[in-house]
Amino acid sequence: DVYKRQVVAAELVDTLNTGGPFTVFAPKNSAFAKIPPDTLNELIADKEGLTSLLLRHIVPREIRAKDVPKGETELTTAGDEKITVMKSGTDVKITSSAGSAKVVRTDILAENGVIHIVDNIF
Repeated sequence: DVYKRQVVAAELVDTLNTGGPFTVFAPKNSAFAKIPPDTLNELIADKEGLTSLLLRHIVPREIRAKDVPKGETELTTAGDEKITVMKSGTDVKITSSAGSAKVVRTDILAENGVIHIVDNIF
């Protein structure tokens, strides 16, 4: 899985295996496929940039789908960035300064939190 390889490359495995709870908005493999190969290779080589990107997808608390209020909610990520979660009906969209994504699968429970799959890197 591409996201797992990026977590390893950014040396975030220990961070995510200890502590928590966390909410991870994990991009689908197809989200990484949207990035041109040269750009993706540059990102992987830039540990600081890769770490920043991945931490933007992690919130240091557990948020299940049923806990997301309707409308817009601002959250602070593990990288201390602000993202906006917008819920309309059953649709949930995440927006950051770098882009947006739609949640396509929710509430994959992990030992120390929950994972939601998103369709894009934000």
